[in-house]
Amino acid sequence: MTTISIFGVGLIGGSLALCFKGKPDITVIGHSNNPTSVENMVKRRIVDEGTTSMQAAAEAADIIFLCVPVGALETYLERLKQFSLKKGCLITDVGSTKLSVVQCAEKLRFKDAYFIGGHPMAGSERSGMEAASSHLFENAFYVLTPGTDTPVAEVERLAKLLAYTQAQIIRVDAREHDDIVGAISHLPHMIAVALVNQIRTYNESNELYKNLAAGGFRDITRIASSDPFIWRDILINNRTVLLKLLDDWDQQISVFRELLEKEDAEGIEKQFEVAGTFRKQVPDRRKGMLTPLYDIYADIPDHPGMIGQIATLLGKHRLNLSNLQIIESRLDVPGVLRLSFRDQETADRASALLSEQFSIHV
Repeated sequence: MTTISIFGVGLIGGSLALCFKGKPDITVIGHSNNPTSVENMVKRRIVDEGTTSMQAAAEAADIIFLCVPVGALETYLERLKQFSLKKGCLITDVGSTKLSVVQCAEKLRFKDAYFIGGHPMAGSERSGMEAASSHLFENAFYVLTPGTDTPVAEVERLAKLLAYTQAQIIRVDAREHDDIVGAISHLPHMIAVALVNQIRTYNESNELYKNLAAGGFRDITRIASSDPFIWRDILINNRTVLLKLLDDWDQQISVFRELLEKEDAEGIEKQFEVAGTFRKQVPDRRKGMLTPLYDIYADIPDHPGMIGQIATLLGKHRLNLSNLQIIESRLDVPGVLRLSFRDQETADRASALLSEQFSIHV
């Protein structure tokens, strides 16, 4: 029997628990300092057992998943070092920065336990254990960053367990991981927040900025609504990488400034061309750090009850809507109603159904 203890049963921790729970010879224990959270995770059948005792959960475990905020990871490792862990216990985490936690584990030198950094590159626009899903990691990359002294057999043991997530397991050096994820996730979050705050400042003297900021603006800045507490820790933890990335970003922006100053139309066109060519090479149907939504835009008539009819039709055919928005500005979108789905297949089915039933252009 393998006992898995999960510290932090939220979206990621709860989804991992659901992947493992009910599998042969596996028991899942969930930990929280909050008795109500423990009660809820057991009541929702996310875990087999729940406890507020960190020591009890840790010492019972063959494998420990630390699914707490990045800023708390090192504290949790230090506390685990004080317990009598099982010989051969595997400890891993799910943080989106890896170098600091790997170095912390190496410094602590667990006697009979092994630490392997982990980062499932999947997420959701929702949070908390209520949003947990056993399908969250399907087809996503799950990065492992073992330390230099980690036995290969232990990495294979963790990878075998993670096969239950149906994610694609890859192994990357911790420093390389932070460089790449900093560029493709952390930097875009900062840029989105900065852009929204720039428009917010303009809006203080003219509310048309907010009223007209629909369609494309909301799409490209969606990640600016991410959890402030979580992202505070992530950005500070990866600050060395991000400061270098911001220098590179300044250079990219200075290119556009120079092109505009020179009225270099050909140069501007070239920037869009090379960016468009590269973007087309980026996979669009794989889960990643920036949670994808699959949108369709429906050009619907302004009739009473029309939106209700559409929602009812989709529900009748078990097509789950992730979000629905009435678009007031059509500057960047081809329709008046935006319907968002969690996968391309559902979006395609919804599109065909709306065209067939209502002759709606999508």
